[in-house]
Amino acid sequence: MGEEQDPRKMKKIAATAYDYENDPKWADYWSNILIPPHMACRSDVITHYKRKFYQRYIDPDFVVEPMTIQNTSQPTRSSPPQSSSSTRECRPSQNSGSTTQATRASTMNSTPLRWDRQTIQFSVNAWVIAVVVLAMFPFIPASLSNRAYRLSFMGTLCSSLYSLYCLYGKPRAWNLQAVQVWLQSVIATKDFIYFIYCLTFVSSNLQLKFALLPILCRALEHSAKFLRYNFSQAPLYRKYLEDVCVWAESNTTTLSILSSQAEIGIGFLLIISLLSWQRNIIQTFMYWQLLKLMYHAPVTAGYHQSVWTKVGKIATPLIHKYAPFLYTPLSTIQKWWFRQ
Repeated sequence: MGEEQDPRKMKKIAATAYDYENDPKWADYWSNILIPPHMACRSDVITHYKRKFYQRYIDPDFVVEPMTIQNTSQPTRSSPPQSSSSTRECRPSQNSGSTTQATRASTMNSTPLRWDRQTIQFSVNAWVIAVVVLAMFPFIPASLSNRAYRLSFMGTLCSSLYSLYCLYGKPRAWNLQAVQVWLQSVIATKDFIYFIYCLTFVSSNLQLKFALLPILCRALEHSAKFLRYNFSQAPLYRKYLEDVCVWAESNTTTLSILSSQAEIGIGFLLIISLLSWQRNIIQTFMYWQLLKLMYHAPVTAGYHQSVWTKVGKIATPLIHKYAPFLYTPLSTIQKWWFRQ
């Protein structure tokens, strides 16, 4: 028995001593765990999820014991009204990392909704949905519609930038080398991709209402998850929003495919716009660089590669039949496209 327990003990010590604070995966893992507020500040709960993280990402052979929740409630004693109405603040563990401390800040047990990262993100995404609908509604005055169009991209841009800051922090120093290291860690994330996407359109004079579709899908997906977790028992939610949220959560793949199709279609629209007086060569070049990133980034590669395969099946016979002279420039473009 002693020989069997020694490896377990060593693994347990290794899991406890692991540097979770400097592991960006831990910050992302912990921020996506949805547990009640009064549980998120308990050290035993944080330790349990640290061990589950260690088992999942570091040592699959590590055995995680089930978490036992002890009921700490005690018989109430007669006390003055002031002491009975007082609340206790929960403090996160010091070992949970700087990102965890930011997202799991001290809260009151009686407060069901906290202004943490997820709540702020939901507020911004809900606002984005409202202004996107306003921008796409056909009977809105042009001045109001144009303003809502830009505000939609501004909201998603701020949401993506805030998410990047919460998950990855900022560069350790504001010099070229430190910024390059930071960019390498975030360049393949979905938040960074949407940040560049919004940056491409928010300052452009060319307004493509079709470009609002991807950010609408993103905001709808994030808002649906938040509402289902925090307001599933609310009468207003059950009456008006439950069906929409359930559909959005169960059709995330459909929304991602729709976004990919829209993003690729926008690329071709920008090429066509080069023939008009609203042409913007720099914007078109930047956007096609972004499409190339979407094609190779793991978070979007599957959807974009699927759409491009369908485009190739349709375009190749037409080029072979009507425009064979395009094979040479297309082969050059493909070499650039597949170069990472």
